[in-house]
Amino acid sequence: MTVPISFEFFPPNTPVGDDKLKTVVQELGALKPEFFSVTYGAGGATRDKTLATVSAIAKAGFEAAPHLSCVGSTRAGLAEILATYRAQNIRRIVALRGDLPSGTAVAGEFRYAAELVRFIRETQGPDWQIEVAAYPEYHPEQRYAARDVQHYVEKVKAGATAAITQFFFNPDAYFHFVEQTRKLGAEVPVVPGIMPFHNFAKIAQFAQRDGIEIPRWVALKMEGFLDDAASIRAFGLDVVTSLCERLIAGGAPGLHFYTMNQSPLTLELCKRLQLGPAA
Repeated sequence: MTVPISFEFFPPNTPVGDDKLKTVVQELGALKPEFFSVTYGAGGATRDKTLATVSAIAKAGFEAAPHLSCVGSTRAGLAEILATYRAQNIRRIVALRGDLPSGTAVAGEFRYAAELVRFIRETQGPDWQIEVAAYPEYHPEQRYAARDVQHYVEKVKAGATAAITQFFFNPDAYFHFVEQTRKLGAEVPVVPGIMPFHNFAKIAQFAQRDGIEIPRWVALKMEGFLDDAASIRAFGLDVVTSLCERLIAGGAPGLHFYTMNQSPLTLELCKRLQLGPAA
């Protein structure tokens, strides 16, 4: 199938993690993804590790898209990072507001991701691909849905070329978000972020923290499996496969998989969905 796919990693913390990720990159790279994205810690906490991971992916022959967050950053600091990426022929950025590290009070020179997108466009020109975040179930810190939508539209008007959503399990929320933002003039592709059930307990924690709804029937069934890892894996694959099928049928412009630096579940999902050159 010709649906574009991409994969997200986080920078490993150990040499063992580095070696494992090299294997995962090769395994997922066989699916010919559009790019691999690499996360960036709060306040730039993983800046050097993000750069090292991105460089390794680029050297392996794949397009890399580093995350870049602006809260707690200065214009000079961000300009230095962008110059480093430009020197490595990297022209794709996932531009985020980000969070300050715990206990830090200095907000820096930027408040919102739209300001970062505008800064990248003004300083780097038109040849960069800038992805931004989208929240089909709205940002967990935003009390009013209309304001969250407006923040998204401002990012697009500032120069974003595409968006990647936070993970979700309710396709209707995604389709509603796309329809709503298009009416407001935000026409860029909105790529669904897909989270396989690597670890149900951990993903449930992420979902609760970020205001993401896991359907009650899914949660209850998962919890009912207790320690039956095989059943949890099989059911989780069925749920996420069905979600992806609905998104593709509804016209989603691609799928972005949150891999947690693992390949088996993502490979199986892509096989089921007939994604990649071997399909």
